[in-house]
Amino acid sequence: MKITVYNTLGKEAGTADLPDGIFALPWNADLVWQIATSQEANMRGTYAKTKDRAEVRGGGKKPWRQKGTGRARHGSIRSPLWKGGGSTHGPLTVKSYKKKINKKMARKALYTVLSAKARDNELVVLDLLKMDIPKTKKAAEIFSGLATHFKDITASKSRALVLLPHMDVNAKRAVRNLPYAAVDEARNLTAWQALQHKYLVLPKEAIASFT
Repeated sequence: MKITVYNTLGKEAGTADLPDGIFALPWNADLVWQIATSQEANMRGTYAKTKDRAEVRGGGKKPWRQKGTGRARHGSIRSPLWKGGGSTHGPLTVKSYKKKINKKMARKALYTVLSAKARDNELVVLDLLKMDIPKTKKAAEIFSGLATHFKDITASKSRALVLLPHMDVNAKRAVRNLPYAAVDEARNLTAWQALQHKYLVLPKEAIASFT
């Protein structure tokens, strides 16, 4: 599969061959949904926490004597029966939402999303993406040039995801301040992450990171 390659000025700079095994797969909604929701669940933290009667402050003294008052017997004002008492069977931080993900399924789901991006003209390949200094102005100029071919690439927040072939501190610092772009290494890309952005922007050398 061939795709147009652009330079940092937004002009066409030839074509590149995309591996069919990665960028020419048919859409598989069931697989993508299963993997994407599992990856989202694995990012979920456990924050809900209630205190039981042993953790609530106070209640060390028996509110009244056991017998002779005519009232029901109680041992602590922090019993779950009392206002301000501990909770019974409430949420605890020990709960885990993690789901097991098969590596081959996760890889195929990612390839399926990449194939859909390539078909829908939402995959932007650059001939080179290298910056000597971390200037956000320079990154904005690159996107301004690409906007002539991809009209809405700068239209809204987190519109594009820039994928670097390796960690480039200058490029990362230059891109991360743009409201419509995020940046990460190509080797870290997941199906869920790819679905969060309409456009994937990457230099040619980053394509090898998916194999």
